[in-house]
Amino acid sequence: MSGLELVRDVAGLRARVAVARAAGQRVALVPTMGALHAGHLSLVELARRHAGFVVASVFVNPLQFGANEDFGRYPRDEAGDRAQLARAGCDLLFAPEVTTVYPPGFATRVEVAGLSEPFEGAVRPGHFGGVATVVTKLLVMAAPDVAVFGEKDWQQLAVIRRLVADLDLPVEIVAGPVCRDADGLALSSRNAYLTADERARAAALPAALRAAATALAGGAPVEPTLGAARAALLEAGFASVDYITLVDPDTLAPLATLDGPARLLAAARLGTTRLLDTLAVAPGTPPA
Repeated sequence: MSGLELVRDVAGLRARVAVARAAGQRVALVPTMGALHAGHLSLVELARRHAGFVVASVFVNPLQFGANEDFGRYPRDEAGDRAQLARAGCDLLFAPEVTTVYPPGFATRVEVAGLSEPFEGAVRPGHFGGVATVVTKLLVMAAPDVAVFGEKDWQQLAVIRRLVADLDLPVEIVAGPVCRDADGLALSSRNAYLTADERARAAALPAALRAAATALAGGAPVEPTLGAARAALLEAGFASVDYITLVDPDTLAPLATLDGPARLLAAARLGTTRLLDTLAVAPGTPPA
């Protein structure tokens, strides 16, 4: 663990950040829920390019889980996370207890209207209120110059950008690209839930998005193309498709035609696991 410090309290976090600032270093924060994989580590590497002192937080946030969701079984491996962060060159791990983030009597919640309501917000009521609340708290606790989030959770990224702008928080939000396995599946801590057979079938999700993006970039009509992507997932063995949609990248408004840069968003269920993915789309530009 050489080089990686660990703090669990807000006072310790702020004190260490103050030391870094006194040394003239910019500070970056990479918020995570742990169970780290190469996608998270790519965000640490991106943070390092923007700041001299990198803080990663590991906190499984109960406020963003619904009553029947996987908070209790969400993968946790602090020792493994610490080892990976040390190898990635992270400077400080902030790993608070739930009572540190939400002490007795905690009664405040941050809500971002509009962007939080469709897609994930419709499927997981209250989820983005939990996300917005914990991200606001982490940004206030650490007061970073830069905070780094992954593009895979595109709606979450849009919500965070909106709350930072609305609350005039003095932090730059930097987005890291989706990291994928060799077969295209976006890396996610929840991929650990997949059986071997489900993991093989899961590659149908990025394949369907790529096929849809290629067709749309070539001028294919939106709704039939999205319908074909949904059908492909069901044929591949997905239990259900929560949504596959084409949206404006900033407002998340659904698009009936592709007239400029856009984003494909998808969420589908495979066995007991819910998988998310996203892909940039633009007219005349096949996906990279």
